[in-house]
Amino acid sequence: MPPLPAAPQPFLLTPRQGEAARELLSYVAGLPLTSVDAQLLAVVVAIRAARAGTGNLTGTDLRSLRLDDPEQAVAELVAAGWQVPGSLLDGDPDKPAGIIVPDMAPGPRHALPLGKAARSKVSGWAMRTRLAKPVKKTSPAARLAALFLAAYCTDELVGEAPDELPVACYPAVPVLLEKGFLAEVSGRTYRLGPAVRHLAGMFRTPEEVAARAAEEAERRVAREAAAATELVDITPAQWAEWKSGISPALLRHVEAVEQCASCRCAFGRITKAFMSAPSPVPAPRAAAGDYEAWRDAHPDCGREAAEFTVAFRAEHGHGPSYGQLCKGLGWKKLSRSLRGVVVGGILAEGWLAETSPVPWTLRPGKAAQARGIVLPGQSPAAARTTG
Repeated sequence: MPPLPAAPQPFLLTPRQGEAARELLSYVAGLPLTSVDAQLLAVVVAIRAARAGTGNLTGTDLRSLRLDDPEQAVAELVAAGWQVPGSLLDGDPDKPAGIIVPDMAPGPRHALPLGKAARSKVSGWAMRTRLAKPVKKTSPAARLAALFLAAYCTDELVGEAPDELPVACYPAVPVLLEKGFLAEVSGRTYRLGPAVRHLAGMFRTPEEVAARAAEEAERRVAREAAAATELVDITPAQWAEWKSGISPALLRHVEAVEQCASCRCAFGRITKAFMSAPSPVPAPRAAAGDYEAWRDAHPDCGREAAEFTVAFRAEHGHGPSYGQLCKGLGWKKLSRSLRGVVVGGILAEGWLAETSPVPWTLRPGKAAQARGIVLPGQSPAAARTTG
């Protein structure tokens, strides 16, 4: 059996952090610098100075940038008004030299106002992009082009070269294509190579930003509507009356959940889960792309989910909720809407089954039963017959 493909690395930047990365590159592109060397050096120094106005750089750091003419690059920064200590070129190569960037001085005119976390994320992304295997040993022009092109890539790895891409970087684009940093190029449009997909800056057009804001507003309205229609607290008497009218099979399931020593769910959660109609969780259009990326990273999630329900039921006497399933399998970062899409997909594929709308009923589906994943005490043959 061939080995499973390696899971793709997660994106280094969120869409908002990608905006910060593009602001950094836009700032550098607007500086009075004439060489690619100076622009690449300015990217490194500017993001380090973005918080306090001073970016520390050692002589070793400078050499690691592999500039064609580091002395000239430093001279251009000085000519642009940056204060670069002479020790950067002539002093101890391991002693940091504080480079003052006047535009980054704290205050209302700060050229790149970033929070601590955003600055750190963008700095890490810039370093990882410059040192990515396909471009690590290329020219400064190719590495600067890689920064711009990655920053302007969408989560689908498609981008359009920005007007701010330095002209000196244009000849380096074929090199990026040859090295695999880019998968294809057509005019100004390009696709990022799969090996460096994690470097995409998650670019969104203003129209996409507005559409996602509208989707978030719709989700907020839906949540508020669901909260407004939610049942008031159910009393023990109402709960007892409801249980007296259900079937013996459902009663056994309800009491298994109610009396589960492992779950220890609150009375209110149990009663509302069984007595309230489940409120729909809106699945925004963005969830489709998020789901595809998540499934690519979890190719065996159906089998894992089915096996988990067997082990869970053996311990608890009932199936897991969607939340318990995802938490138990380590899928903790899924939003509620994406969690519903993920579990819904596994149900549709037959790896899981449930008795909707009854909660806590997840169990192996027909696809799992066909592979011998069945509930305790049930043979695979019986499962295939009765499943």
